Amino acid sequence: MDAERITIAIPDADPVSGLWIAPPGATACLVLAHGAGAGMTHRAMAATAFGLAERGVASLRYQFPYMEKGGKRVDPPPVAQAAARAAAAEARRLAGPLPLFAGGRSFGGRMTSQAQAAAPLAGVAGLVFFAFPLHPAGRPSTERAAHLADVDVPMLFLSGSKDTLAELDLLRPVVAGLGERATLKLVEAADHSFHVAAKTGRKDSEVLAEILDAAVGWMAAR
Repeated sequence: MDAERITIAIPDADPVSGLWIAPPGATACLVLAHGAGAGMTHRAMAATAFGLAERGVASLRYQFPYMEKGGKRVDPPPVAQAAARAAAAEARRLAGPLPLFAGGRSFGGRMTSQAQAAAPLAGVAGLVFFAFPLHPAGRPSTERAAHLADVDVPMLFLSGSKDTLAELDLLRPVVAGLGERATLKLVEAADHSFHVAAKTGRKDSEVLAEILDAAVGWMAAR
């Protein structure tokens, strides 16, 4: 299955690129934002999108403006949030009546949740975070989670037990504090990239299958 290249218009900013995949008989659509260090074509993003397609979920990957321009410094939050909002609107147009969800990898998931907290993303039924970056590595805190209290749709946190950007003794209470809106799916021995050491006897592809099964099942239940 091929991904269709599209252009996403952002009000008062240059457009960005997107990749749309819609498997036959899709049951939902997920807007996928990339992380800070790699764009929408990174192998992990592609594997996620095609893995979703194999499970009957359409997806729209997109670039943040800094990545579109080949930059390395992430966009300021208002710019990144505007891109997340524009991508969600485009996905709503492409997906038609399909249930719509939004989120993404690390930085991309956080910018999506900030946009949702500021003003609901039209038609989005829930947020899916692939390794929500609760804090910088080595600097544990929960400040980045403050805005989640203003998110009024269900949220799924997919996180590795060895993620140094989301220490479990902080992440668990954050998720619990959000009540029934939030669900935590913990992947044992996985790091921020959902990589697992060879000594675990598992492969990264198996971990990806686990988190995609969890994400698709959670979306179906919504």
